[in-house]
Amino acid sequence: MLVGESSPPQTGVVNVVAVSGETPHGPAVPYVDPLGDPFLRTRFAVPARPVTFLRRERLAEHLDQALLTPLTMVNGAAGAGKTLLVADWAAGLGRPVAWLTLDAAVQDPVMFWAHLLQALRAGGVTVPGEIGFPVGASGVNHTFLTRLAAQLSGSDRIVIVVLDEYDQVIAPEIAEQLEFVLHHAGPALRLVLVTRTEPLLPLHRYRAAGTMTEIRNAELAFTPQETVALLELHGLHLSVPAARALVDRTRGWAAGLRLCALAAQESPDPEVYLKEFEAGHSTVADFLLAEVLKRQTPHTQDLLLRVSVLDRFCADLANALTERTDAETVLAGLHRENAFVEDLGHAWYRLHPLFREILRAHLRERCPGLEPELHRRAAQWLRRSGWLPEMLTHGAAAGDWEFTARALVDDLAIGQLLTRLCSDDLADLLAGMGPEATSPATDLLRAARELSRHDLERGLAHLHHAEQQLDASGPAAARLSCALLEVLAARLAGSPRRAEQAAAAARELQREVPAPLLDQHPELPALLLTHLASTQLWAGRFDEARAALTAVAGSPGGASTAIAREESLGHLALIDYLDGWPSRAERNACAATSEAERFSLPQPCGSGLGRLVLAAVAVDRDELGRAQALLDQTPDAVTRDPVTAAGRSIATARLLLARGKARAALAAADPAVSADVASPWAEGHAALVASAAHLAEGRPDAAAEVLRQVAGGQPACAVGAARAHLAAGDRLEAVHALDGIAAEGRVGPAVRVRATLVRAQAANTAGDVATARRLLAEALQEARRERLRRPFLEAGPWLGPFLVSAPLQQLAAGWLTPGPAARGGPLRPAAEPAPLLVEPLSGREREVLQRLAQMMSTEDIAADLYVSVNTVKTHLKSVYRKLAVNRRHDAVRRARELGLL
Repeated sequence: MLVGESSPPQTGVVNVVAVSGETPHGPAVPYVDPLGDPFLRTRFAVPARPVTFLRRERLAEHLDQALLTPLTMVNGAAGAGKTLLVADWAAGLGRPVAWLTLDAAVQDPVMFWAHLLQALRAGGVTVPGEIGFPVGASGVNHTFLTRLAAQLSGSDRIVIVVLDEYDQVIAPEIAEQLEFVLHHAGPALRLVLVTRTEPLLPLHRYRAAGTMTEIRNAELAFTPQETVALLELHGLHLSVPAARALVDRTRGWAAGLRLCALAAQESPDPEVYLKEFEAGHSTVADFLLAEVLKRQTPHTQDLLLRVSVLDRFCADLANALTERTDAETVLAGLHRENAFVEDLGHAWYRLHPLFREILRAHLRERCPGLEPELHRRAAQWLRRSGWLPEMLTHGAAAGDWEFTARALVDDLAIGQLLTRLCSDDLADLLAGMGPEATSPATDLLRAARELSRHDLERGLAHLHHAEQQLDASGPAAARLSCALLEVLAARLAGSPRRAEQAAAAARELQREVPAPLLDQHPELPALLLTHLASTQLWAGRFDEARAALTAVAGSPGGASTAIAREESLGHLALIDYLDGWPSRAERNACAATSEAERFSLPQPCGSGLGRLVLAAVAVDRDELGRAQALLDQTPDAVTRDPVTAAGRSIATARLLLARGKARAALAAADPAVSADVASPWAEGHAALVASAAHLAEGRPDAAAEVLRQVAGGQPACAVGAARAHLAAGDRLEAVHALDGIAAEGRVGPAVRVRATLVRAQAANTAGDVATARRLLAEALQEARRERLRRPFLEAGPWLGPFLVSAPLQQLAAGWLTPGPAARGGPLRPAAEPAPLLVEPLSGREREVLQRLAQMMSTEDIAADLYVSVNTVKTHLKSVYRKLAVNRRHDAVRRARELGLL
């Protein structure tokens, strides 16, 4: 575009000169182009905007910088809205503009400069005849360019030239000539290039000097809010969340959104159409096929069609599908041309989602039957390259189950499969495997699927069928995979004996597997130990379980062992909690919940036991809202093994007891998971809840009887029995029940505080007020370190008179009681203690939180921080976890309570 502007501003109006045989600024100039054809007025006209055009102020404001820099480039894909954006901006300037739309007929230097001179004249710029007119082979010489640059530099008005569809210019000499004129015209010339490709100008110099304005594809993309506004111009109404889904699918592509809107207007249910339209059979498909695919060479078209079966690809993978060797050059060229090929970095690419859908539909029509073969080739390449999840996806899509299963088993990847894919993904991928696949490898794959879904009966059936087909001379990798799945099955069954047998067999088989292959799979020993330790924990063999779990938690390794480390830390946290050490439990649980996030593994993953332990600790601290939030964040059955089920029942039942819902707590106390052996601590937990329910309903004898069978070996149950005896009036029996607890070296403060409170109550009942006061002081001092409030609330109103007298009042103030209670009155706890962070927020998480408080959307936060939307979502999940909330509003509120905002 070319605009004339006074510099300094002129008061007169600059008129656009009519195209004629001569101009008032000099001698006659030709009205025809160098070929003798008349100039086409449409090449010099600023395009008109449709009535449904949406002016986007953020882009218009960015384009205003074009008045300050010699060069501006608007670079985007076909249909990105480049031309209309610049046309709208030019129309809003209120001054003439020199506009030239290029095409295939204006590609050689003579034609280019002849048309550019005509565009200048049409824009009201003085072009004296002595500059010359390009004609013939030597028409564009140094003299012509020098005179033109001098004329422009001497103008008293800023000249703005817009060259639309500049990607049509392919002659390098034109770029050199244009750079010469732009450089020597000085500040009087502003050049705006509208293009699909990077021009051959020395852009690096302009960027380095800060004398270039750029708008590219990412900025041209519509936001969800802009999409809502655009659809309203078409008479369509869509919510912002629905618009966000449409933007995700179209990547905010302007032409795609407009074409969708036009098609939706013809649909009986426009909103449903916008959510579910078939891209492969739509006006969007017609546009992309005409504007992008058909412009490519046959070889490039073939490559694009073949890679459409891939979510992402590199040159080597594309070559495997095309059976050629030119993919690297082709893909780089397509990306430069904005041909809907997106660069992911590290030489990997992906297709625009809509373009991919359309190409796949076109592939099926053009080459029926080729798609399974392409998936097979992709699976083979991905196997060689070690990309297991993607290999599985393509092997399943090809329907080649023998290859897929054998590859997984031979590569010793069954354990890796279980640690990297969610069970739902695994189930979906294997849904197409029919009964005709009957090899040991396919049976192992079926067993892995069923066990990952916690279906022990079916999983074992497939596993035993595979084992029957494998004899002692079978592949060691397959037999080792069987042993791993046997240990997992034993964990789900709560059978330490079976787990130990399978683990011993696995250790023997590891000697038969090549060492380099074992080294590639550190997840195998980590999973074996974790599953084995889970069964030992279930059986109450805490020391053995702790040793194995500590080894896994401290093992090196990356994402492949992250879930094993998470589960081991969660199990260690549960042992600490059961032993009465809430702070230790909290530290291990926090480490468990952050382990998977550190490697951006899919959520939920692992057993989620860490969050359950955090919820139970929160109940002991009387942080009931936080406990509920943590339970809500943990799926009810991520891994339905007995330990996790019992962990959930502990947290849920204790929360219900704290809220006074004894009957509901009693119902929640049974983990409802069958196991080969009984768990003493799980039974003890159920008995404790039953005892508490009886006490709440005034039946102390029944409460004591429930615990009689388990109290001997478990300190927590001994304390519960002592409470029941004391409530029944049997003080001596209560003290006797507590006598064995002190000898337990592993007993932690949560048990000791409760035991001390029962002793204090017994002393008070006997009239020994001094002893009661001393014991209460001990309990308060120990509980304050751990912030244990719940034991005092459970103890009853007898504490009230003690806590209003010094020094006990000082020991309780600020963390247990908000203020002095009335003499003789009940204990008055705060409604909810001051919130605590599960784990400190990182610097980036604080930045996200600050923008959350400013009511910025996820997309706005991503743009503001120069990160992807998915990265922001990952940070938000971590912020929610650390603040123990589920929603944005709650996160902001909790952050303000904590002084983070």
